Amino acid sequence: MEDQCTQIPLLLFIALIFLVLLSLDCTALDTISANQEIKDGGKTLVSKQNMFEVGFFSPGKSKNRYLGIWYKKISYGTVVWVANREAPVTDRSGILKLSRHGELIILSDRNPVVWSSNSSVSNNPVVMMQLLDTGNLVVWNKNSLIWQSFDYPGDTILPGMKFGKDLVTGLERFMTSWKSPDDPSIGEYSYILDTNGRPQVFEWQGNVIVSRLGPWNGLGFSGSPVEKGNTIYITEYVVKEKEIYIRYELISSVIQRVVLTWDGKTRFLQWIERIKDWILYADTLVDSCDRFSLCGPYGICSINKHPPCSCMQGFEPRNPEEWEVSDWVSGCKRKKPLDCKSGDWFWKITGVKLPDTRRSYYNMSMTLRECETICKKNCSCTGYTSLDIRNGGSGCLLWLDELLDTREYNGDQDIYIRMAASELEGRVDSQSNFNKMKRTLIVVFLTSSTVSLLLVVAYTCRKKKKRTHMKTQENMHMLAEKNRSMQMEPFDDDIPFFRLFEVARATGNFSASNKIGEGGFGPVYKGVLENGREIAVKRLSETSQQGLDEFKNEVICIAKLQHRNLVKLLGYCIHQNELILIYEYMPNKSLDFFLFDETRSLMLGWPQRFNIIQGMARGILYLHQDSRLQIIHRDLKAGNILLDSDMNPKISDFGLARKFVGRDTNAKTKNVVGTYGYISPEYAVHGRFSVKSDVFSFGVLVLEIISGKKNREFSYGDHRDNLLGHAWRHHKEGKSIELMSGSLQASCVASEVLRSIHVALLCVQHLAEDRPTMLSVVLMLVSEGALPQPKQPAFFTGESHSEAQCVSVVDEYTLTQFYAR
Repeated sequence: MEDQCTQIPLLLFIALIFLVLLSLDCTALDTISANQEIKDGGKTLVSKQNMFEVGFFSPGKSKNRYLGIWYKKISYGTVVWVANREAPVTDRSGILKLSRHGELIILSDRNPVVWSSNSSVSNNPVVMMQLLDTGNLVVWNKNSLIWQSFDYPGDTILPGMKFGKDLVTGLERFMTSWKSPDDPSIGEYSYILDTNGRPQVFEWQGNVIVSRLGPWNGLGFSGSPVEKGNTIYITEYVVKEKEIYIRYELISSVIQRVVLTWDGKTRFLQWIERIKDWILYADTLVDSCDRFSLCGPYGICSINKHPPCSCMQGFEPRNPEEWEVSDWVSGCKRKKPLDCKSGDWFWKITGVKLPDTRRSYYNMSMTLRECETICKKNCSCTGYTSLDIRNGGSGCLLWLDELLDTREYNGDQDIYIRMAASELEGRVDSQSNFNKMKRTLIVVFLTSSTVSLLLVVAYTCRKKKKRTHMKTQENMHMLAEKNRSMQMEPFDDDIPFFRLFEVARATGNFSASNKIGEGGFGPVYKGVLENGREIAVKRLSETSQQGLDEFKNEVICIAKLQHRNLVKLLGYCIHQNELILIYEYMPNKSLDFFLFDETRSLMLGWPQRFNIIQGMARGILYLHQDSRLQIIHRDLKAGNILLDSDMNPKISDFGLARKFVGRDTNAKTKNVVGTYGYISPEYAVHGRFSVKSDVFSFGVLVLEIISGKKNREFSYGDHRDNLLGHAWRHHKEGKSIELMSGSLQASCVASEVLRSIHVALLCVQHLAEDRPTMLSVVLMLVSEGALPQPKQPAFFTGESHSEAQCVSVVDEYTLTQFYAR
């Protein structure tokens, strides 16, 4: 009896343990670890707040099995993502397994590997898979993300998903429809962010564009309503050097998703708890004018007209017979041809959706007036507008092709269409009499005031000339006297003046441990100001070949320059013999630090290099054409291209730069300065420099960036060619791609590489007049049109070692001042 009594508590204990284990087994999990698995018909993963569930399912009437993610708390079974879309499991033997290297694998009895995430890490990491309440299925290695389902959207975009392109890895995140409600395999519709030109969104049906979401204008997508006071979600539009994407985030408690349906409708759906169903919140296709390019080139679609298509002002139907039968695809043509050389004008059109921007160029830092200037100088430019309509407008967007897919829209953006001057003159004929009268009055007024005005100007000029002469004679003496005291007045009001003790404190009294480099000017130190800002401090050394003139030149020049691709000067310091420049700190040092190092160069894939090429081109264009002080740099080289934390290029070192005014863009000097290997032949031999000297240096830099080789130290086989000659030989033989560094093979875009080499060879042609301007260079790099054939580059011998009797290169002793920085 006692034995039976002692057994009862033991049985109760075992039963209790069994119940605990059973309850644990029934508890929903959101995570599994390496070598664990999810079986079809067994357990699933459920996110912590029960919002989403992942497991195997069959869509609609289909018997095939797929691994998917669906809503659990609401709208149970509404699928938002499918893994094995193109490889269904035909029975219920499917298993999802997480390998110890972080790879997701779907297995079945009939197929050892149905689907794989193709993601893995080495060194036996601790990995786990987790389903988040955002609907994102992720694989972690400790705190590092290995893989996520958000990188591979299907027919659904959830809040927080990026929609766009990773420019480093080439990963594209876009939507694709299901084939049918019963078949989640890839259907005929896709929704893609096109990154050519100004990024914009297209819907495709197979190889045909169905519709287009206009480019982002700062407030929304052109041609789409801006939801003022939207309290439901915000849209984030990001254009960076490493990635371009759109992402929308919910800012309220509502539940939304974007779906591309199997029949091609893109819909914003919102869950309404009261009726337990999804309602249509928004639809991308509103009316027939949203069909892509319904009215053809230079046509405008208006839903309020019948027929809806008409031609822009100054244009007429290209094929009137087709227009008569409502076939508008051929579009419109100009009534009067353009005459770029004689001068064209621009006609403002208001209230339209911006045309297709795949063949466009954009710059975020330009003004609208600068945009007009660039468009007017480029005969391929067909129109321009502001990039961002906020705060009165900013940035520049210009078109380099026919204007497609324009429709009337009640928006706040104007576009300016290139027109023949004769076309616009015809529009003002009705005012000719008034204009004649106005001109007569103006002439009378100007005549009556000219004499007095000239007297005032003459007196002012004489006084200013005298004052300037005195200032020139006394300037250096006064500056030296002022600088003997810490209380000296700065000589440029636009740039902050630092006291010596401030600079010394920031750099640890110019500690050797803070030294980060040295150039022809002197050593460079890293420093930290009292406010925590990191700075780079350039200190003139006693042995420097540069002096006060170069120092003043750099301060005065760079104080007037503001561009994203120019290094920013934060201030300067003069104290007795100390001459110091303070710059923004560039954590990735200079281009040559990466480019010519065998190991570090591997960090520069083709997307980064192409971004550097384009950034340099935009920066030089700004110096030559768009800045307040037009500048010839004269010392462009890899060491003077600094890289910020995102590897964006910034041109530095303006000590040798020269200003020019108006059309006076050429000069001659006996004092040739610069760096051997980058100097143009006319400058090295004859002392003549111009904007084309910088173009030559840019071309050398592009070839160095692509090849990873220095022009000056280059050698190949039995030829005595420098890098320019080697590139020229390959171009003539149709083998330009062989110039590319082997480290770029995995990341390169061949068309971009070949175009960049071609443009570089145009830049290094022997005669300055043959070289393109930097405006042409920028446009050639972003366009896809035919390029002119380059002529023979400078310093090309055309001989091998065994054949050459002399080398037609400039001896470095030709340079009266040579900086080997």
